[in-house]
Amino acid sequence: MKTAILITHSHPPVTTEAVARAVEIAAAEGWRLAAEESEIAKHGAAAAGVEVAAPDLVPDLCLVFGGDGSILHSLRRFARTGVPVFGVNFGTVGFLAAVERAEAEAGIRRALAGEIETVELPGLELSAEGVAGLGFNDVTVSRRPRDRVAELSYRIAGEEVGHVRCDGLVVSTPAGSTGYNLANSGPILAWGVKGYAVSYISPHSLTARALVVAPGDVLHVGNAAGREPVDVAIDGEPLTELAAGAALEVRFVDAVGRMAQLPGSSFYQRIREKFGHLAV
Repeated sequence: MKTAILITHSHPPVTTEAVARAVEIAAAEGWRLAAEESEIAKHGAAAAGVEVAAPDLVPDLCLVFGGDGSILHSLRRFARTGVPVFGVNFGTVGFLAAVERAEAEAGIRRALAGEIETVELPGLELSAEGVAGLGFNDVTVSRRPRDRVAELSYRIAGEEVGHVRCDGLVVSTPAGSTGYNLANSGPILAWGVKGYAVSYISPHSLTARALVVAPGDVLHVGNAAGREPVDVAIDGEPLTELAAGAALEVRFVDAVGRMAQLPGSSFYQRIREKFGHLAV
């Protein structure tokens, strides 16, 4: 019997009805539905029939009811396992979701029936002063509120490319290029592009520009000596700080996550539906 693990975001009333429907559909399709104890408790009677997932469970499918943050959490959790992550958007934008909440029942049914396609997603591996992490959207380096403007530099393949006073810097995957990077006037990278983008946040410069980096080129970001520490986050989640005079390293790693979508869906279709036409 195949197993699907269920992950929902932090607002139970919004997704509880969908959980109840997922339980019914899983039973009808001959799937076992599992979740962590906290997930089951969160949804009460609606989660009756959901089994407690073992800590080392590697399911056949991950069902996510939430926004992009919940989907990214699930991608990180099942990185390098080959588990497809199928998202139902209960968030705001939901760019990574396969279906919207109005289509939840039909989407879950099709996912459990095997009517899905998968997209291999790259990630960004970060190492900084003994701390490591993997992200699917972006790595951000940002100054803290009320601190002085940051002074950051970055080297690619051993060559210094930029040294700018700014509020921070965003390193983005193609999947994440429509997030913080896009809001930061960085380039949109289509899914399937082998590479990543680097852009400054509010640079104090007339010449600082975003850059698309080749996949094999390693990025080093440095915090200038004599400055305050800056915060480092992965996919919007705080990870560590970068002290004055210290540097971090970011590497592009291909095909470490698997996202499920319905047949016929495409990156360009999502761009149009979520953000409108690029030009009119």
